Amino acid sequence: MEGTLLVIVVIAAVVVLYVLSGLTIVQQSETYIIERLGKYCKTLSSGINIVWPILEKPRKICIRAVRQDLAGNVYVRINETPRIDLREQVYDFPEQNVITKDNVTTRINALLYFQIVDPVKAVYEINNLPNAIEKLTQTTLRNVIGELELDETLTSRDTINAKLRSVLDEATNKWGVKVNRVELQDITPPASVRNAMEQQMQAERERRAKILRAEGEKQSAILQSEGEKQSQINYAAAEKEAQILKAQGEAEAKVLQANAESEAIRRVAEAIEGTKTDPATYLLAVKYIETLKEMASGQDSKTVYMPYEASSVLGSLGGIKDLFPTK
Repeated sequence: MEGTLLVIVVIAAVVVLYVLSGLTIVQQSETYIIERLGKYCKTLSSGINIVWPILEKPRKICIRAVRQDLAGNVYVRINETPRIDLREQVYDFPEQNVITKDNVTTRINALLYFQIVDPVKAVYEINNLPNAIEKLTQTTLRNVIGELELDETLTSRDTINAKLRSVLDEATNKWGVKVNRVELQDITPPASVRNAMEQQMQAERERRAKILRAEGEKQSAILQSEGEKQSQINYAAAEKEAQILKAQGEAEAKVLQANAESEAIRRVAEAIEGTKTDPATYLLAVKYIETLKEMASGQDSKTVYMPYEASSVLGSLGGIKDLFPTK
């Protein structure tokens, strides 16, 4: 009995150890491909899983490992691991020379964002997934850039990224990989082309500066001409207004003078009313006296000119005496 019990205990211990050794913990967003006797068996999900030792084992997959030393040198290695990462991954490919449609050799550095959506295809449909993605990206990039000229390459990054993503996503679909995004980091033309581009940009800036300067001078001349025109219009309007005001003033002065003379005549007529003297004759005599006074006011005046018909004037002077009462 004791020997049988001991055998049972040993067998039970071996079974427990066998089961425990097959316990596998899978992290979140990771998976394992399990083969049983060399044939695909199952895909493990995250959490605790049992893999029977000897009969079952995980299938390894190639991954791309990037290392950088203290000097800044970047090393890329391809390792094998049973762990399959289902998260989005990024591959930073080294610069490569591509030839544009106009035969200009350009160096381009690309970034690729992809994700494994079918682990079974990623393991069994391609031998070395990182290397296959890298080579496919390089050849596709050469084909796309080869259809564009240098100017289009420099100004059409979004178009190039869209074409690359479409072609790579379609090609990698059978590998269980989805390409989410492709980005061109750097596009570096040759030094001679860069110098020519800099000179062209400098000439373009100078041309724009000259155009802006000419437009500014033209606008300034137009504004100055409009200002002078407006000034002349304002001056003419002011001068016209002044002439109108002057004419109105002269007219008003003449009206006032005429009114004053009319009032004077009226008062003279009222004053001599009842006498034999004609008011017109009286006024004419007054004017004649004032004229004679001016003619004789000079210091060297020795001669007095009398009008030809002076008799009638003198007669009007005689009529003045009738205005005064006789004693």
